[in-house]
Amino acid sequence: MNIAQLRTFVTVVDHGSFSEAARTMGISQPAVTMQVQALESDVGATLLDRRYRRVDLTEAGRALMPYARRILDELEEAREEITSLTGVVTGRLHIAASTTPGVYVVPRLLGGFLSDHVEVGVTITVHDTADVVSAVESGEAQLGITGAEVRGARVGFEEMGTDELIVIASPKAPFASKRCKLADLAEEAWVMRESGSGTRQVAEKVLAENGVDAEGLRVVTELGTGEAIVSAVEGGLGVSIVSRYVAEKALKLGTVVALDTEGTPATRPFFAVTPRGTLTRAAEAFLDVLRAELGS
Repeated sequence: MNIAQLRTFVTVVDHGSFSEAARTMGISQPAVTMQVQALESDVGATLLDRRYRRVDLTEAGRALMPYARRILDELEEAREEITSLTGVVTGRLHIAASTTPGVYVVPRLLGGFLSDHVEVGVTITVHDTADVVSAVESGEAQLGITGAEVRGARVGFEEMGTDELIVIASPKAPFASKRCKLADLAEEAWVMRESGSGTRQVAEKVLAENGVDAEGLRVVTELGTGEAIVSAVEGGLGVSIVSRYVAEKALKLGTVVALDTEGTPATRPFFAVTPRGTLTRAAEAFLDVLRAELGS
């Protein structure tokens, strides 16, 4: 049993397949298979149940996993301790983020960060808020960014800047240039994010605060991404409430307009999600960037 085998085992489990693990680690799929097989030979048990297009932990795999993560975490802590003596930030940084910060905020900040910390490698994965928190809780991600807090989560939340939610419509809509109330739009066709998304929850809250029952809206379609919603609105399918980050390009091109409605723009905070333990130096360094660029 060696570190490379344990790291490969954990990566396969985290990514759900040998092919994705190989892609993430930058090695061939046969090399991943050989590492896992060697580990299974060392421990004398099958660790992964290989099924069609997925892998699951066996009972032995579930028993080994927390030890494997602990060993890798302690190794990373040791590396951090050693590199701290030189003042150089190194290592891998996995950031889990919900859609808006993961697609529109974090990537904009990476250029300067990586220029300052050339020995850090960064991976960004985009999830819903609950999965971001879960990734940080489990140690899969060293840092998270969301648009909402999760009660009872075993992580820390630090408010980190804000997002603006606006009502958008096609510039051809008859009310596009008029000031109106959200209640005036209650009979219009609406395009919404899928139920359970952070943007959908905030949008429904904004509507309720302005006397509109979201349950009574004529929602013509629900879409899974902000980009899809903007495209639908560009096509005249209806109106929607989205992040200004999401609509920014379409607004500049004039293919959608931000309606002048009472109650909007509405703001919601972004939150940095941190583990309860000590942050890695790379995570701490990027958190400092978030604080400096986004404010609190």
